Amino acid sequence: MVASIVGFVLHQIQHLPGGWVYGLVALLVFGEAALFIGFVLPGETSVIVAGVVASQGHVNLDALLVLVVVAAVVGDSVGFEIGRRYGTALMRLPVLRRRQAALERALVGLARRGPLYVFVGRFTAFLRAVMPGLAGMSRMQYRRFLVANALGGLCWGVAYTLLGYFAGGALARIETYSSWFGLAVLVVVVGGAIALHLVRRRRDARLEAAAHTAHEERPSA
Repeated sequence: MVASIVGFVLHQIQHLPGGWVYGLVALLVFGEAALFIGFVLPGETSVIVAGVVASQGHVNLDALLVLVVVAAVVGDSVGFEIGRRYGTALMRLPVLRRRQAALERALVGLARRGPLYVFVGRFTAFLRAVMPGLAGMSRMQYRRFLVANALGGLCWGVAYTLLGYFAGGALARIETYSSWFGLAVLVVVVGGAIALHLVRRRRDARLEAAAHTAHEERPSA
């Protein structure tokens, strides 16, 4: 499915002037969360296609990388502000009402580990479109959101742009690589979070035990 979409979009834009390619990619990446374009065309599709176009020499790879990352971060920041101001009304949209359970789970996750969920959400199509708005609704501090959003946008933008660039015209393989890459990132992030949680629990247990021992050994007055 992704490969067929990529092939169609590539056919449409590979002969456009470079400025049009930059503008189109910036609009699609920016609008994924800010304008909810992500429900129609996932952002990684346009980024992969742009990477393929860059591999053909039609646009500059370095400029494309900067553009994709900036558009992703700025678009999500706009989505955050929209969610903060109009989140309740947006939740009544038909496309969101059908996924009420998933949205509620995401809100619970944001309340517990907000920055982690913002980062991980960047690598899944549905969450990438709604996570900034949900973060705004949850009243997360913008500074915490921005850090996680910037890290996610940087990793996502660079990875998918280079994926398209190095894959070149091998469109049939892009779908597999894209899916497995997203899954690998999720596994690494979730596994790292679990490991960090266990390390912290063990450290806290040791500190608690040491404090308890010190209290028992303290001479009574």
